[in-house]
Amino acid sequence: MARPCSGTRSGTQCAVTRFCVGVAWGPRAVIEKRANYPFLSKGGEATDIILAFDWSATSMGPLVTWPPSTRASLALMLGSPVPIVTLWGEDGIMIYNDAYSEFAGGRHPTLFGSKVREGWPEVADFNDNIMKTCLAGGTLSYRDLELVLTRRGKPESGWMDLDYSPILGESGKPVGVMAVVVETTAKIHAEHELRQSEIALRESEERFRLVAEDAPVMLWMSDEKGACIYLNKAQREFWGVTPEDLPEFDWFVTIHPDDHSLLAPFEIAMRDHTPFLLETRIRRADGVFRAIRTNARPRLDPRRGFVGMIGVNVDVTEARDTENAIRSESRKLEVLNRSGADIASELDLDRLVQIVTDACTELVGAAFGSFFYNVVNDKGESYMLYALSGVPREAFSKFPMPRNTAVFAATFSGEGIVRSDDILKDPRYGRNDPHHGMPQGHLPVRSYLAVPVISRSGEVIGGLFFGHPEPGKFEPEHEELVVGIAGQAATAIDNARLFRAAERELAERRQAEAALQALNATLEQRVLEEIEERSKAQEQLRQVQKMEAVGQLTGGIAHDFNNMLAVIMGGLTLLQHKLAKGETDVDRFVEGALDGAQRAAALTQRLLAFSRQQPLAPEPLNPNRFIASLSELLTRTLGEQIGIETVLGAGLWQVRVDPGQLENAVVNLSVNARDAMSSGGKLTIETSNAFVDETFAKEFAITPGQYVLIAVADTGTGMTPQVIAKAFDPFFTTKEVGKGTGLGLSQVYGFVRQSGGHVRLYSELGVGTTVKIYLPRHYGEAARMPALGKSSNFHGGLPSEIVMVVEDEERVRAVSVEALKELGYSVVEAPSPLAALRMLDEGQPVSLLFTDVVMPEMSGRELSDLARQRLPSLKVLYTTGYTRNAIVHNGMLDPGTNLLTKPFSIEDLARKVRTILDARP
Repeated sequence: MARPCSGTRSGTQCAVTRFCVGVAWGPRAVIEKRANYPFLSKGGEATDIILAFDWSATSMGPLVTWPPSTRASLALMLGSPVPIVTLWGEDGIMIYNDAYSEFAGGRHPTLFGSKVREGWPEVADFNDNIMKTCLAGGTLSYRDLELVLTRRGKPESGWMDLDYSPILGESGKPVGVMAVVVETTAKIHAEHELRQSEIALRESEERFRLVAEDAPVMLWMSDEKGACIYLNKAQREFWGVTPEDLPEFDWFVTIHPDDHSLLAPFEIAMRDHTPFLLETRIRRADGVFRAIRTNARPRLDPRRGFVGMIGVNVDVTEARDTENAIRSESRKLEVLNRSGADIASELDLDRLVQIVTDACTELVGAAFGSFFYNVVNDKGESYMLYALSGVPREAFSKFPMPRNTAVFAATFSGEGIVRSDDILKDPRYGRNDPHHGMPQGHLPVRSYLAVPVISRSGEVIGGLFFGHPEPGKFEPEHEELVVGIAGQAATAIDNARLFRAAERELAERRQAEAALQALNATLEQRVLEEIEERSKAQEQLRQVQKMEAVGQLTGGIAHDFNNMLAVIMGGLTLLQHKLAKGETDVDRFVEGALDGAQRAAALTQRLLAFSRQQPLAPEPLNPNRFIASLSELLTRTLGEQIGIETVLGAGLWQVRVDPGQLENAVVNLSVNARDAMSSGGKLTIETSNAFVDETFAKEFAITPGQYVLIAVADTGTGMTPQVIAKAFDPFFTTKEVGKGTGLGLSQVYGFVRQSGGHVRLYSELGVGTTVKIYLPRHYGEAARMPALGKSSNFHGGLPSEIVMVVEDEERVRAVSVEALKELGYSVVEAPSPLAALRMLDEGQPVSLLFTDVVMPEMSGRELSDLARQRLPSLKVLYTTGYTRNAIVHNGMLDPGTNLLTKPFSIEDLARKVRTILDARP
């Protein structure tokens, strides 16, 4: 059913509809498109116009290319109730919020996207000075400035407060101007009316009242003692009083108690008979306090002199709220930026925890904050105070450590976040004998917030705790801020602990080496006494070498990932700059970024293969047919300089392996062989049956029996014994920088070992290299040959085919949902397994369940089992970056299981979904 456009105004054509003329999508699409741009989640008609406008025709470029600084400025503007317009680039392209559209009058919405000098031609010179000053880094401010503008079909004077400031881009240079426009015409008119009222006072107070009664602003008169003797209609409605109530009305009781000290200007004016201006919070008739600016002058009678005050009250609440919100957000950003940089660079654990605790305490506005380290005794009750913020450490030192009560247990077990508006009223509080409640003398706590700090390995490192003596101080946004910093802190604490461990290992290694030298100096006298100590030193040395191996592995991963991230970030940055300059020759940068992402995804698969953690989908296979089917691929890959010969053994047994991984292994070995034959040569692939006896099997930790041998031999340069010894080490390579990752052979080794086989390498300098793969024999018939390579065609769906996407990570779920919709499927989404089951219980039809494997409430396997109890014929496709044995056992996918490994392309998703839906039940 079509929905009305959010921008429609009574009696006028919808501005969004006007901008959608000639565009392939209309107001409904504008509303639906908001979800794709989080920074446009606020605002009404102006937001819809931004989404509908063809920005590619302006110097700003397409909406999708707008940089973070632009998006942040627009998000701030669109969420503000104050009229704000942003002017972008030298031309001052105008983008404004809903409040400004009211200010623009009849010129809205044609001002949208126009150049400011052309949009307001009557003040072109004024705006030209604004653009030049602010783009040079300056600011301008005007108060009650009179301008003649044509907003309602004819020129008319208006007064306004104007504040202009530059908007800084990614490079730190001004890229636009933010203008806050507060029209003060009503105030100017009111002040004019006030002056007229003073004249009218001398002539007749009754005449003044007739003039002031229906004024759009709040007007009042007092007597010489400050009591109100007249309130116009607007002021009476604000306070909820009638003319009959006026003699008994006391305006002082409506002033906020905290603002009584601000009334000094009023008291001085009453004493000295002078004008005064002040701003206080005044309670409205509905009980809500509003920020009111009061401007008053003395009432003077020619005969009696001072007879009281006459004034105007202006509600400035929205403006003050906007200013406070901007200040608050700026403070949060400053703290987050500062603490984020400090956390990332700090390796000292004590200082790191203190930085985290201080930052969170400031961000949430807590009276105090603390970090308790999770040190548990045999009763599960001991936690160590590590850092404290907001109060001296003595405030806690005299109390015992927190116990494993209902309040604390959830945090230290990692079960979740605890946030309470009033902990004293929380049902979990004070229920553990022998103590009930807080110890005597404890800091007063009503508002309570606790967030666990969990390491990458799942260990609960500790918890961040915050308190405030007043209830209701912590909001969901505070919870989100602490959760974000806790995640950063967990990673940083892991790094700091690793650094400490590395320092300790190095010290122990030096100590062991010194002890060994001392032992050698007195070897004959101390051999017997030092045998045990020597064994300890050797064990320490092995541990250090193990750490060095881990360091080599992590260093190699960091090196390759940083290279790929450099390609991705560089390409995207150049793309941003090119688009900002209006250049369209950006394909090579997009392709470069995509290539970098694909190489990063391939690297993670290689690491999983090396660690034997990749999920394999084995099936019976005829090796001879398989090798023969690779002929065209190898010829194309290796080039014309390499001759390829296959020697396929007769009566070859079957094997049961993952065809895709076997293809990767053969191609990896062939590419290595090609690189070893730079001047050309011959590649030979040979298959045969082989028997592994107990001696061979024991030496290489495999099962004795029948195997199929696949040997890949080249006539290349060969390897030295030193190179052969490290050939299967991850990230070890003899190729030039940039020519290889050093993961090829380690990936082959990991795959073959995970498949129950073994790899042997033989090489001789100047002769060549042979790599032999032993795969266990499979007793059974070979399945159909798997299709090699990938089709580039998209396999779309039908609206009648409904896919349920279950994914706890919001951004990943959004990408999957959009991809499936793009392919033509109907899509329903659930953020958790329990939500998915509720939808099925409510009768939601589903053709295919597309679910993540690892989720907080239950695994994807558990979800599919429960879902099939409701829909027995339901088809299921799992997706994950790492299975954690949920659907993989002994390295193999469970029979009948369909898995799409993250990250995946839309082509992979289309092909997999189509294949499953088209398969017979």
